Amino acid sequence: MTLDEIIAITGKPGLYKILTQNKGNIIVESLTDKKRFPVMALQNVSTLKDISIYTYEAETPLRQVFLNIYTKENGIIPIDLKDKGAVLAQYFRGILPEYDEERVYTSNIKKVFSWYNALVTSDFDFKSLEESDEESDTAAADEN
Repeated sequence: MTLDEIIAITGKPGLYKILTQNKGNIIVESLTDKKRFPVMALQNVSTLKDISIYTYEAETPLRQVFLNIYTKENGIIPIDLKDKGAVLAQYFRGILPEYDEERVYTSNIKKVFSWYNALVTSDFDFKSLEESDEESDTAAADEN
């Protein structure tokens, strides 16, 4: 399972794995309860690979944020997602110090943490994110 295969669906909680797709819809499976259902082409979906977090310099890919959390925690995040926004922001600052506090809201931080926890509970291989980083670094060096 890679971040290319995992999506977030607007209006639906949690994460979903893409099983199959055709021109009219996508068949997905919930990472939490393993229920399968179709997602119509009209619904807004985003692959986790395509999501980034705003920083003051540029945007940081979500895969890098997940890798930072994994490196720091190596498991479930030891913070309650119901904590006050200031507590969550301080914890997130420890993971991504340069995040843009004006454009990244508490709801975004909660979503990142809940997605990370969902990936951990579904036995996602975070070491594959390290390999993706090495591949993208090599590709960037080849372009220059």
